[in-house]
Amino acid sequence: MKEKGLKMAKSESSYKGNVGSKKALAMVLSGLEGFNRPKVRVEQYETDGEIAAEVLWDAYMKGNIGKVSVDLGCGAGILGIGMLILGAKKVIFVDSDENVLKTAKNNLLKVKSKISVDGEAKFVCSDVREFNGKSDLVVENPPFGVKLKHIDKVFLGKAFETSNVVYSFHKSESKKFIDAFSRDNGFKITNVWDFEFPLKASQSFHTRKIRRINVSCFRIEKNIG
Repeated sequence: MKEKGLKMAKSESSYKGNVGSKKALAMVLSGLEGFNRPKVRVEQYETDGEIAAEVLWDAYMKGNIGKVSVDLGCGAGILGIGMLILGAKKVIFVDSDENVLKTAKNNLLKVKSKISVDGEAKFVCSDVREFNGKSDLVVENPPFGVKLKHIDKVFLGKAFETSNVVYSFHKSESKKFIDAFSRDNGFKITNVWDFEFPLKASQSFHTRKIRRINVSCFRIEKNIG
């Protein structure tokens, strides 16, 4: 299911905002602040700007960035801010860490100081299990479940409750589980992007500046009809 069978909703040249290409979007997102003191226990790690732009541009081209979008486990807010840049009318940033929500707010202010962003941003400090809301789109880069077992399943289940269209990052080795869990909940995987995801050294015990792991982003859509 590698990028086939779905018609693009818009041409790349049709975007009229301040960021008119995927490359330009990647540059903006790559310049944002990441985690100041990432917490290993909850698997806080930065979303790469170029990877974020790749996925968000697809959502834009397919017309999935609509009136309300949600960034579950938003961290520094890169995915949610990208959706605002691409024209989302409202983005809800959800995270249980007040400090990283402050970083997300500061990142949004940084972007607004350079380009026009008209959409509304709402920041919600909440455990993902307690969040309740509906949206046109959920984009998430949740914990992979290495430290907190099955937390990736919790995030994906909440995403399915929130929207009919979900873009979600998971370890590539989880593809069979993602497919089965989606089907069990009345959803189907429509697209998969495979990345070598860069994890920057953030703790004293890390021995390499950057470690790359195989991560995939899944576009998952509810079966209707």
